[in-house]
Amino acid sequence: MRKNFLPFSPPLIGDEEIDAVVDTLRSGWLTTGPKTGRFEREFAEYVASPAALALNSCTAGLHTALVTLGIGPGDEVITTPMTFAASVNVIEHVGACPVLADVEPDTLNIAPDCIEAAISPRTKAIIPVHYAGHPVDLDAINALAAQYDLAVVEDAAHAIYAKYRGRPIGSGPNPAAFSFYATKNLTTGEGGMLTGSHEFLAQARIISLHGMNQEAWKRYQSGGRWRYDVVSPGFKYNMTDIQAAIGIQQLLKLHNMQQRRREVVESYHNAFAALDELELPSVRPEVESAYHLYVVRLKPGRLRIGRNQFVEQLTERNIGTSVHFIPIHRHSYYRDKYGFQPDDFPVASQNAQRILSLPLNPRMSDQDVADVIDAVHDVVQTYKVRRFAA
Repeated sequence: MRKNFLPFSPPLIGDEEIDAVVDTLRSGWLTTGPKTGRFEREFAEYVASPAALALNSCTAGLHTALVTLGIGPGDEVITTPMTFAASVNVIEHVGACPVLADVEPDTLNIAPDCIEAAISPRTKAIIPVHYAGHPVDLDAINALAAQYDLAVVEDAAHAIYAKYRGRPIGSGPNPAAFSFYATKNLTTGEGGMLTGSHEFLAQARIISLHGMNQEAWKRYQSGGRWRYDVVSPGFKYNMTDIQAAIGIQQLLKLHNMQQRRREVVESYHNAFAALDELELPSVRPEVESAYHLYVVRLKPGRLRIGRNQFVEQLTERNIGTSVHFIPIHRHSYYRDKYGFQPDDFPVASQNAQRILSLPLNPRMSDQDVADVIDAVHDVVQTYKVRRFAA
């Protein structure tokens, strides 16, 4: 058994990021400034988006997008129950009503037919989440949005580097919010990016910084003007140059980090393919997954323990895991406010009881991967249901 605990998803930070932060500290400009602008330009180019807006979180990106779209009280926004609470909290923040639509059984992404069934005269937008880095069925969702005159804001927290029909997530017509949290494929510690058209992001930029019609760094640079106007009650969502300095270096490394993720995924696939007790992640042929998460599902009736006990057994073997996610309708705030029942959204509800995420990050050594594989095999062999011939 492994001697030291293997963390689930630590960041991969090197001397390049450290040196970039030190350079920023010595520059005298710490908050939003030239490095943030550079990161925006390079990120937009990387995902083939017209423009990008650097923010302090993906949550800020989603919230800013909804405000920019004018969504508010009396409106409904459809999203998935299989997501982190932030995807739904932002709908509450603008005073709109979140409407949940069940997910597809293979990808666990929001199902287009369930979206259509949930559309009402009050529906104004859809927030699809690219679960675990696997893109949603964008063609079907965009077709629904066009048919019913709805906005689409993509929650791409898991999806940097993912592609849908050969196009990077973030390159399409929809605003897309990315996360640079410490566990993400690209990290700035905390932080996020909103992509979209130049016109959309020009408005979003104002909203993201107090509603001011000038950015602070432009006011304080040489030749800048002190006078500004507040044209909207905005928020304090800007990214700092310290974060951007890390992001610039991470972006340079992203291709290699993704290659390592794919190698780990391939090792897992090969090692677990013969285990009848586990259902492995599926990837549709028209997409390239970002492989933010490697989510396995315990097959019903094949093991003498449930998911929670499986996680405990891996922990005892010094393997860190996580669960993505506890469905939104099972959290007390949403359950109590909207009267959700535990078994609402049956695909999400049933799968949520049997999912767990295995370690997947570019810091993993071959020995780390082997330790995870050995631990999973050991738990399965120990607790598998034995079937004997009559």
